[in-house]
Amino acid sequence: MNMNLKNTFLVALKAIIVNKGRAFLTMLGVIIGVSSVVLLNSIGTGLQAYITEEFESLGSNNVIVFPGDVFGEGGGFDRDSQINAIGNNKLRLGDVADIERIREHVAFAIPFNSQADTASYRGETENISVINTTYQYEEMLNIRTAKGRFFSKTEDQGKERVAVLGWDIADTLFGKIDPIGKNIKLGTQTFKVVGVAEKQGGTFGGLSFDTYIYIPLETGFDLYDSQTILEIVVKIKDQNQIQTAIGAIEDVLSERLDDDEFSVFDQTEILNTITSILGVLTAGLGGIAAISLLVGGIGIMNIMLVSVTERTREIGLRKALGTTPNQILFQFLIESALLSVTGGLIGLALAYLGSLGLQAFFPAQVTVGAVLLAFGVSAVVGIIFGVAPARRASRLSPIEALRYE
Repeated sequence: MNMNLKNTFLVALKAIIVNKGRAFLTMLGVIIGVSSVVLLNSIGTGLQAYITEEFESLGSNNVIVFPGDVFGEGGGFDRDSQINAIGNNKLRLGDVADIERIREHVAFAIPFNSQADTASYRGETENISVINTTYQYEEMLNIRTAKGRFFSKTEDQGKERVAVLGWDIADTLFGKIDPIGKNIKLGTQTFKVVGVAEKQGGTFGGLSFDTYIYIPLETGFDLYDSQTILEIVVKIKDQNQIQTAIGAIEDVLSERLDDDEFSVFDQTEILNTITSILGVLTAGLGGIAAISLLVGGIGIMNIMLVSVTERTREIGLRKALGTTPNQILFQFLIESALLSVTGGLIGLALAYLGSLGLQAFFPAQVTVGAVLLAFGVSAVVGIIFGVAPARRASRLSPIEALRYE
């Protein structure tokens, strides 16, 4: 039995090798399907891991206060609500002081605002985002300087015109010149550069941190004639008391603001929302890519039906010499499965190489689960779509097959 199975396998393999070009074209749909599914899954998985790492680097015991009710009815972030909230922002500096009075839970709170502006140095001008915040922003958001330092408490409270440049801004404006101690223009006002932040990259779906310029909070208030607070980040003393602290902050803010004029949440809520969105997006894209697996399976079935027709006399001869219908059935099933599995292996190899190439620009992780799923599906596709041609071949009458022209 084992020898018969081995011979059947060798016959199937020889039939594929004899028609290498046709076999490759037959596998193409499976190759594209498997590589697409695995590659899209690796991008989604890599993004989730990257975002999780970024949030964890900001500290697990941070709570965020944002203007307006930013949550939709389903519990997720509602884009329209966020836009309306920013337009009708009622958060003020006094709210920060009120939050910091919750001393049993709050270590400190930092406000910040963001303004679009231009930065220039000796005729070189760039569009940038100005973050005006307190000196504690460096500690809270883990801002590290590659050159110089972050602005100090004295400079912050003294409303001094000092600035810390994002990496890309420093590189664009100064090139190889050391920017520390140099003066730049923010709009029409002069600021002294005291530091350059380390290269950080971009936010999810937003601007790059490397295009930001950081200045003291009230300096920004004076510069842009605005007392608005875009966001307050609160450092909680005990990570295990996050929800209790959120409740206390909501109680304090409710004394001045209506419930729909502010939102208090921790980073877990943001992370869960983003992860959920990415999960659905990855599954959806994977499903679309999997359609090519179905197309590949249909291609395999068509070619196997053609192969059965072409080899009708061969099948009749083999049956006349004693080959059983089951052996014929297994031969064509093995051919179909080999085409599909080989295509799956090539698709996996291409997806892996593609993910390695993407890692230079974008986080991508090929997971064992995605590999097993895509490979398993490709094998099943080959077997399922090979059944009809194999059954047709096994049921051919030897006499009729030998007489076939």
